[in-house]
Amino acid sequence: MFLENVFPPIPSELIMPLAGFMATSGKLSLPGVVIAGTIGSVLGALPPYYLARRFGAERLERFADRHGRWLTLSRQDLERARRWFDRHGAAAVFFCRLIPGLRSLISLPAGIDRMNLGVFLLWTTLGAALWTGILAGLGYVLGRNFKVVEQWLDPFSWVVLGTILVLYVWRVIRHKGAKS
Repeated sequence: MFLENVFPPIPSELIMPLAGFMATSGKLSLPGVVIAGTIGSVLGALPPYYLARRFGAERLERFADRHGRWLTLSRQDLERARRWFDRHGAAAVFFCRLIPGLRSLISLPAGIDRMNLGVFLLWTTLGAALWTGILAGLGYVLGRNFKVVEQWLDPFSWVVLGTILVLYVWRVIRHKGAKS
């Protein structure tokens, strides 16, 4: 979950349900899975927050112009995230923790705008806990029926990973901004 925030192509939608499934066997506890996922997600939100706080909007936008192609991050992505954050503040931090793609981005405008760290951590923790709880809970429920879904899980996982790779390559190729 830490890495998902630092390197967004790693999807929590695969990590947390698998951990929830593992809790059905007794190897992990469901509350422990949710707590560990939440802690990882919160810790992963801190590097982009501090990076944005330290360097500010202009330097991050120039960085996105130069290197964003490989991060699949454009100046426009940063500007959209800032507008969303400016309109919704703390609520944006909470709700964006529930939305793939925005989950990693929302830390940047919070850092740029120097959102109070305690407020940022509170809303990040609440959003991350809700998201990890939902995903781990789904994995736990599916785990009870694993014999039924076992035949679909492995091929589906490969399809999801392949799709992520294709989307990443497509975004790198189609990236709008200065080429690095």
